Amino acid sequence: MAFRAPLRSFATAARQSLKVGLIPADGIGREVIPAARRTLEALGSDIPKLQFVDLDAGFELFTKTGTALPEETVQALKECDCALFGAVSSPSRKVTGYSSPIVALRKELDLYANIRPVAAVAENPEDKPNVDLVVVRENTECLYVKQEVLTPGEHGLEARATRLITERASRRIGKMAFEIALGRPRKQVTIIHKSNVLSVTDGLFRQTIRDIPQASEGRYDGVKLEEQIVDSAVYRLFREPQIYDVMVAPNLYGDIISDAAAALVGSLGLVPSVNAGDNFVMGEPVHGSAPDIEGRGIANPLAAIRSAALMLRHLNYAAAADRIDKAVNEVIREGQVLTPDLGGSSKTEEVLDAVLKRL
Repeated sequence: MAFRAPLRSFATAARQSLKVGLIPADGIGREVIPAARRTLEALGSDIPKLQFVDLDAGFELFTKTGTALPEETVQALKECDCALFGAVSSPSRKVTGYSSPIVALRKELDLYANIRPVAAVAENPEDKPNVDLVVVRENTECLYVKQEVLTPGEHGLEARATRLITERASRRIGKMAFEIALGRPRKQVTIIHKSNVLSVTDGLFRQTIRDIPQASEGRYDGVKLEEQIVDSAVYRLFREPQIYDVMVAPNLYGDIISDAAAALVGSLGLVPSVNAGDNFVMGEPVHGSAPDIEGRGIANPLAAIRSAALMLRHLNYAAAADRIDKAVNEVIREGQVLTPDLGGSSKTEEVLDAVLKRL
C-alpha cells in the first residue's frame, strides 16, 4: 500500500507486548481474521510479543443471545492495545433490539476516524500506481446516529431520520485528514460534501474543515485544499482517480465512496481500513460478511491482512507494516495465487500461505 504516515504517535518505545483483541464476528470474518492473526505471528521480532484475546460480537451472536455487542467485549477491548474486527451481517430489514456492533464500538471507543487507503498494485514495483488515495471518513455521526421514526402521515406512513453533523467532529476528522496528507507526497485534501443542497449540515462540515489551516499556525501551509460535491466526486473518481489524494467526508459519503473506490483496484477483498481514535486503533477489512461464500474457503484474506498492517502502522511499527504490504503486493503482482473475486481459483489458505512464504 502507498499509505506511509503514522496516523497518531502512539508511544511504543517501552511496550514489551501487544495485546490484540480479535473479533471475527459474522460470515467470512471467521475465515479472514485468523489469516490476519497468522500474518502478525509471522513477523517475529519486528513487533513486541503478541497476546491475542478472542472476543464475541455480531448478528449471529444476537440471534443466539439477544445481544450483538456484549459488555464483556467492550470492557476487554479497553484492556487491549489494538484490535481486529472481521465483518458483521447487518439485515436490511428492521430487527427489533438489534443494532450494528461495529457502529456501537466506534462510538463506545471513540474511534472517530475510519481511514481507508485504496491503492492499485503497479505491474512494475518501481512504477507509481494509477490509483493511490485515502478516504478519511467521519465515523460517529451523520445518518449513522440511527435516530429514525415512523409516523402516520396524511398520505400514509412517513419515515424520518435525524442527520447529525457537529463542529467538533468535523474539526477532528478534518485534522486527521490534514495529518495524513502531511505524510504523503502530494499533500492534498479534498472535502467531499453536498452543501449546495444540505447547506446547514454539509455546510458546517465543509466550513469547519476549510477553517483548519488558518488555525494551525502554519502547520498545514504545505497542504493543498480542494473540495468536491459528492455526486460529481463519484463521477470523477471513476473517470480521473488520479486527481484524488486524501478525501475527507461525512460518515455516509465516506462509506459509499470508499466502497466505490475498491472497484478501481479489483475487489473489496483488497481494501483495508482502521477505525482510529486518539488512544486506540482497530483494523477492519472493508468487505462485508459475504454469506454467499461463507464456509467455502474462498474468501480473500488480503484486506484483513492489509488491515493488520495498517493497524501496526498506526502504532508506529512501520517496518513490520512494510513487510506485510510488500508480501501482499508481490502475491497480487505475480497473479498466480488469487481468490475467485480477483479472477483466480485459489483458496483462502493458499493465499495466506503465499503471503507467509514471502514474509
